[in-house]
Amino acid sequence: MAARSRPARHINLLRGWPGPPLLPTQQIAESTARAMAKPEVSLPALEYGADLGFTPLRHSVASWLSNHYRVHPPDPERICISGGASQGIACILQCFTDPIVTKAVWLVAPAYYLACPIFEDAGFAGRLRAVPEDSEGVDVEWLESKMRDMGDINAKDQPDPFKPFKPADPLRKLYRHVIYCVPSSSNPSGKTMSLGRREDLVRLARKHDALVICDDVYDMLQWNVVPNSSTSSSPPAGETPFPESRRLPRLVDVDLSLGPPSSTIPSTSRWFGNAISNGSFSKLVSPGMRTGWVESTPAFALGVSRTGSTRSGGAPSQLCAAVIDDMLSTGILDKLISDVVRPALQHKHSVLLGTVTSMQSRGVAWELVDGNPVTYGGYFMWIALPPGISAAAVANIAHDDENLTVSPGNMFQVLGDEAAAEFDSHVRLCFSWEDEAGIREGAERLAKVVLQLTPKTVTS
Repeated sequence: MAARSRPARHINLLRGWPGPPLLPTQQIAESTARAMAKPEVSLPALEYGADLGFTPLRHSVASWLSNHYRVHPPDPERICISGGASQGIACILQCFTDPIVTKAVWLVAPAYYLACPIFEDAGFAGRLRAVPEDSEGVDVEWLESKMRDMGDINAKDQPDPFKPFKPADPLRKLYRHVIYCVPSSSNPSGKTMSLGRREDLVRLARKHDALVICDDVYDMLQWNVVPNSSTSSSPPAGETPFPESRRLPRLVDVDLSLGPPSSTIPSTSRWFGNAISNGSFSKLVSPGMRTGWVESTPAFALGVSRTGSTRSGGAPSQLCAAVIDDMLSTGILDKLISDVVRPALQHKHSVLLGTVTSMQSRGVAWELVDGNPVTYGGYFMWIALPPGISAAAVANIAHDDENLTVSPGNMFQVLGDEAAAEFDSHVRLCFSWEDEAGIREGAERLAKVVLQLTPKTVTS
């Protein structure tokens, strides 16, 4: 029998980009035209901007987030416009950490793999630590025990031996720990941290002088899982409403609700907080806009705006910020999310979910790690392979034999601490980039590889 030829079409279930049909070309063009037609908008948009970012967008984002989460009244002083989530992390580390003072960076694992180099560039190579997840998200008890092993920084009988490498700045502070997580629809696991776990993590951060950096990039992209919707040949008309009762407050909302610690006297010292929301329009509008925001206390927002690169040229995303402000203020963005982006992702997820489940019924012994039957969100699905099968081997064979690109789980291990949380028995599948046919066929090709590597049961 002749060997099966490699499929001609390349399918990419690794690429975490919005597929081309999700890019709002026409809406961006119209908003750009409106912004450029108003001198009061176009002139500041085309000049160097304020360090905190395009002022109208700061006001629009504050109102938009307040309406979405319904926890705190809008306050643009808590908002600093960034060049996207990744650039936001880099600026935060420049302003609020120090390679000598900051003891460790703790990443919830499996971790967003491209975050690790950002932390290493900030001087933390060799000090990244993997924190395991459980069914509710980050394992807070495990994390606290490891922090405690590093010593109690509040102990009065232990003098502080750390002298900062960076010069003192009254508009900043240096945290002793950094905790990084994606609380909602995590990349790659898809898990959403429970409210109780969010509250526990904020209290832990306050206790140990830690800064929790939350990539809140998928919060607006959550939906109800519709049973059997994968059998439909076209996306649903409009989204299935996401109940307000399931919309969790962010960790920054929890931190702000607790208020300044008793040791902080607002009239004489600044309250920087212990949790920040790192947001981005990359998944909502387009990655090429390179615009996001950081939200925390007013002191933190001001502090993060004072990186040297920002102060040299002002806001990192001035022109695109003006365009996005028009999309927000006119309601275009909310309509885009509710009528286009969320329904498309919801449908694509249902196609992948249906195909993965169908392959299970055909003997593929893989499992959904977070197979939440009620709600889901984001771009990714996390699959546990049958025992004894290496994800790296699966990815290599899929590439060579099936013309299929997938993400092996070891990509999401924490650099320098890989042995603490290994994931070579998992793969991440992205459903945002490919069309429906590509998603279905890609999952079927992957299933062939898994079946090929699955040990055959020997019967007597």
